[in-house]
Amino acid sequence: MASWVVATKDQIAAQFGDEVVVLGFQTGSYYGLGGVGVTIWNLLQEPRTVAEIRDRLCAEYDVAPEQCEQDLLSFLRQLAQKDLIQVLAQPPL
Repeated sequence: MASWVVATKDQIAAQFGDEVVVLGFQTGSYYGLGGVGVTIWNLLQEPRTVAEIRDRLCAEYDVAPEQCEQDLLSFLRQLAQKDLIQVLAQPPL
């Protein structure tokens, strides 16, 4: 939860209505985001800790912190596997 996460520079994202489509340059794959995924993606545009993102989501949505944490970690793992985010042990300089 103390790890820092941020969207990589090797992607491009576009908003279409209530959804965001992200194209990863490294993998050539695209990822469609809707609902809470759009909120998370917007938060990932600046480096933040996973705990900070969890806390922002819990404040905005009616979700238990434990459930939010599990779902958030799963979602971030998917984005990391597609090389759409960077996971850092410490804040970027």
